[in-house]
Amino acid sequence: MIRKIIKIDEEKCNGCGLCAQACHEGAIGMVDGKAKLLRDDYCDGLGNCLPVCPTGAISFEEREAADFDEAAVQQHMQQKKQDQRPAPAPQPPAMPCGCPGMNVRQIRRATKETPEAPGTHEAKSYLSQWPVQIKLAPVNAPYFSGANLLIAADCTAYAYGDFHTRFIRNRITLIGCPKLDAGDYSEKLTAIIKQNDIKSVTIVRMEVPCCGGLEYAARQALQNSGKFIPWQVVTITTDGKILD
Repeated sequence: MIRKIIKIDEEKCNGCGLCAQACHEGAIGMVDGKAKLLRDDYCDGLGNCLPVCPTGAISFEEREAADFDEAAVQQHMQQKKQDQRPAPAPQPPAMPCGCPGMNVRQIRRATKETPEAPGTHEAKSYLSQWPVQIKLAPVNAPYFSGANLLIAADCTAYAYGDFHTRFIRNRITLIGCPKLDAGDYSEKLTAIIKQNDIKSVTIVRMEVPCCGGLEYAARQALQNSGKFIPWQVVTITTDGKILD
């Protein structure tokens, strides 16, 4: 049948992923860093994805397309939700081949500074827990109790030289990249914020458009948690400055 359906201009698409997050039917997915219409029958033609696209890469067209299949969409979204369900907190490996990098641990720093060796200068690490990747972090961990939470894009620590002192210090750190990681962070972050006594949330992102996906997921998590928590967004430029 001939009907109205979205069209994505790959040349204009910058891979930010905001359209995929805004599509409630799961019709849009990220493939090789670009937004793609996965199936015609998943698209209802209402265009929730249009207003979130920062580059104007999405438009409507009328063409031969399969009719919108609500039953297929519900089945697809249910499967997607199951696939994105947060994994349980990793347990210590029972076998020698288990990955020790998945073990949850709290890092306790000495309160007294130790003098540096002559002729050396080593910046102090303020990381206080492991793991730090959003995908690997457990929903519940002792260090989340009363935590000031830092949700940061991967690149920010490389771009901003004083990242540990300015942002990681006295915070529990979670990092991710919405352009390279599959799936949406919002459900995992919602569970962490909702199920723990989080005192504040700081979101640190790069100025590039694809980092908007991380900020969007964090904002959604704060909203979906139903809690009123102080939060802020800090944007880092590609030359390592804080954007005013």
